[in-house]
Amino acid sequence: MPARVYSPTPANLRRLAAALRRGELVAMPTETVYGLAANALDAKACRAIFKAKGRPANDPLIVHVLDLAHAEQLAEFNDTARRLARRFWPGPLTLVLPKKSCVPGIVTSDGPTVALRSPAHPLARRLLRLGRNSAGCASANRFGYISPTTTAHVVDGLSRRIPHVLEAARAGWAWNPPFST
Repeated sequence: MPARVYSPTPANLRRLAAALRRGELVAMPTETVYGLAANALDAKACRAIFKAKGRPANDPLIVHVLDLAHAEQLAEFNDTARRLARRFWPGPLTLVLPKKSCVPGIVTSDGPTVALRSPAHPLARRLLRLGRNSAGCASANRFGYISPTTTAHVVDGLSRRIPHVLEAARAGWAWNPPFST
């Protein structure tokens, strides 16, 4: 069955946040690319990201969090990491820190560290806030392919492998990279 594409209404955002809590996958926009999200503390849900993407298990996920307080529940922060998070979050900065025991091994490829990021995209932030959880994420594409920047890219690449896609463009939030190359 193809993925259902949801417009970013308040009811749909609540519905997708509940889906994340239940362990389902949701493709969501971030300020850089579309991410494929799962409840980061649910090992089974995170394994589903690897399966949907065809991603090798030795390629860890990035955990998306709402804020520094939430991140500190998942990793051991030092003063430098706190300063960086306060200065650059929300935004496209990923911090790699010693993980706490609540983070499943599948998220970190059984490594001792976890990658953390607080996305700036308003829809990603709303999902995190409504879900009251963190989201293990990887780009919402098949492993080895170009990262998606539109809903159409996600649907073309993963439609039969994931249940939910959050549409950003209909809300006027098209992908807009924070830098140019």
